[in-house]
Amino acid sequence: MNLLPSSLRSRVRPTLRLRLTLVYGAVFLLAGLVLLGATYLLFNQQLAQTFDDRYAAPMEPGRSKQLFIKQDGVMLYGDAAVEWLWRQQQELRDAAVTSLLTQGAIALVVVGGAAVALGWWVAGRVLAPLHLVTETARKIAAAPMAERGLHERIALRGPADEVKDLADTFDTMVERLDHSFDGQRRFVANASHELRTPLTLNRALVELAMHRRTASHDVKELGESLLEINARHERLISGLLLLARSEQEVADRSPVDLADIVTHVAAQAAGQAADAKITVYEVVAPAPTTGDALLLERLVHNLVENGIRYNLDDGTGWVRVVSRTVSGDKVEVEVSNTGPAVPPYDVPLLFKPFHRLAGERAVTGTSAGLGLSIVRSVAVAHGGDVRARPREGGGLIVAVSLPRVTARSW
Repeated sequence: MNLLPSSLRSRVRPTLRLRLTLVYGAVFLLAGLVLLGATYLLFNQQLAQTFDDRYAAPMEPGRSKQLFIKQDGVMLYGDAAVEWLWRQQQELRDAAVTSLLTQGAIALVVVGGAAVALGWWVAGRVLAPLHLVTETARKIAAAPMAERGLHERIALRGPADEVKDLADTFDTMVERLDHSFDGQRRFVANASHELRTPLTLNRALVELAMHRRTASHDVKELGESLLEINARHERLISGLLLLARSEQEVADRSPVDLADIVTHVAAQAAGQAADAKITVYEVVAPAPTTGDALLLERLVHNLVENGIRYNLDDGTGWVRVVSRTVSGDKVEVEVSNTGPAVPPYDVPLLFKPFHRLAGERAVTGTSAGLGLSIVRSVAVAHGGDVRARPREGGGLIVAVSLPRVTARSW
């Protein structure tokens, strides 16, 4: 039974490269031990046979008496000479066997260490394509929007083996998903274009019926209701078109200062804020970036419009819009407002299309529910990101970070 927590087990779990290296090293050491053991047996057997063949004759009965040896100035005869010769044989055999085992063990350790290092290098080379597959999958998964990273490809080069088959299959799967998302965006854009024509025709017919001299008061009231519904549908379709457009990465960029956009949008929203009895505050500082000025203006406009729409209705509400440089390579637009309390778990859902806060004011019926979805898409298309958090006391704080550029690069 493993008593370690799952998070700790994931950190201490050995990698595949380490496991392969250990397997290589264990197999090599086992083979080396078998080889050393076999060498020892064969060497010992051959050594014993050599000594037996060489010294058997002097030790035969009757011949030992003819044997004499001079050792350290002392002459040994007969059995004494045979005994001395036997001791020399044993010492020589023991020295040879000890030398074989010691030197063999040292050589086995040295070569085993080299084999482990070589196994680590070979395992790294073999697993390098898998690391490339993992890194590509991680880039796709880490993209702010699921379909943003689908242009990534492994494009593995090398022999046609199992790993290359895996990489090619992964590329094919991602390519099909990319085509699927592209087709979905094209469908939304085409359908939205097609729907604008009948809505324009409906608006013209309703206005024509309302402005007739014979039109009754009931017909005019019905016409106003139909025009309001028609206008809401037009806003929805325009939002879908803008969402489909903003989900494409911006290729044609021009210099834009977010401070200018904040000032312009705040002036545009002054009438809507006055009608809702909301005060709009501007805190502008230079925030140079590049991109599509119209899309960035729509981004700030949606944030300010949401700040006004989802606010207090007692005349004390406010919206604060800030542009600033937050670091050496980032600029930021932050919009905060008073309003109803927003549960933290509900904040991520606000960036999903057609999601609205519960309990919104009646005037928000004009909303299509695409405001923050468009904000996120525009930010991601410009290489930025969006963060939101509930404001203490009610309301929301939404910050959009974009890449900063210097005036020299303009």
